[in-house]
Amino acid sequence: MDQTENQRDAAFPELAEHPELPQPYLSPPELPVSEDMLPEKGPGVARKSATPLQESLRHLRRDIRAMISLGVILFFVLLAIVGPSIYQHIGGSYQSTLNGTVGPDQYHNFAHQELDRLNEGPSAQYWLGTDSIGRDLLARLMQGVLVSILVALLVEIVDIGLGVTLGVLAGYYGGWLDQVLARFTDVMFAFPGLLFVILLAGILGDWASTALATIPIVGPNGNARLLLVSMAIAVTVWPLMARYARGQTLQLKQQQFVEAARTAGTSDISIIMRHIVPNLFSIVVVASTLNIANTIIGEAGISFLGLGVQPPGSSIGIMISNAAGLIDTYPWEILLPSLVLVIIVLAFSFLGDGLRDAFDPHSKD
Repeated sequence: MDQTENQRDAAFPELAEHPELPQPYLSPPELPVSEDMLPEKGPGVARKSATPLQESLRHLRRDIRAMISLGVILFFVLLAIVGPSIYQHIGGSYQSTLNGTVGPDQYHNFAHQELDRLNEGPSAQYWLGTDSIGRDLLARLMQGVLVSILVALLVEIVDIGLGVTLGVLAGYYGGWLDQVLARFTDVMFAFPGLLFVILLAGILGDWASTALATIPIVGPNGNARLLLVSMAIAVTVWPLMARYARGQTLQLKQQQFVEAARTAGTSDISIIMRHIVPNLFSIVVVASTLNIANTIIGEAGISFLGLGVQPPGSSIGIMISNAAGLIDTYPWEILLPSLVLVIIVLAFSFLGDGLRDAFDPHSKD
């Protein structure tokens, strides 16, 4: 009699005397299990495969240059958004010769002038000094960075919204829409974008300064032309995004998962929203990041020519323009905004390069 039968007889002695009765089943005794017999846990065990997005983000995090650029961009964004409200509460009141008693909420405002304190160097009161009419350079610089960010944001909203929509529709359906988009993009690429913005800002600039000044977000502080400049720049850049989206859509609609969805009776709108648009994420992010650098340069150039932000408003371009004649005597007034412009543009360019490498499957290890 084996071990299991012995256990059964010991547990049920009354049944041992009557073997004709149904005998209960006892599981065999548990064998001792050592740690060597357990599944291994460690780096050698196969893990759940990461998604393409997770792999791209992991590749991006290993790009030191892109991470530093991202940190620089976040610093300037926080400086432009939070910096003015904090800066206007630092310092005490003082007796101005021309304006009487003024507090930090006044002399740390980008539009406030102290005509008896012209071209001062950095001090405890004016951290980066003053310009040629006594305005705080740090306050104006923060306002200029904010203007650049707002213009870039407005441009990218139009660029992504219009470019991706028309590009996907043209690539998916083709036909007359594809032909119209192709001819329009050819015309826009043949016409210099900056020249178009200058032309539009020069013709409609005065109207914008009057009509758009009543908008609460824009306000009458010289920034009324920002909306016009943003729309003019957006008109010149969205055709390139549309061409990117169209080309990617032409490839995606031939893939097996799209053909399977179409065979299953899925509507075109569902296919576009569930299968086409999500797969455009990488190319849209990379193209937008690289385009932001060009947008910031374009806005600064328009303001430098006097067609963008108007006094008493501030932008990086208008700061460079105002200080251009003082480069021999007060060089820091032009070097400061120029340096900030270079840093911001390089940061977006390096981040765009890092995103492009991260989302490119041929560049991954």
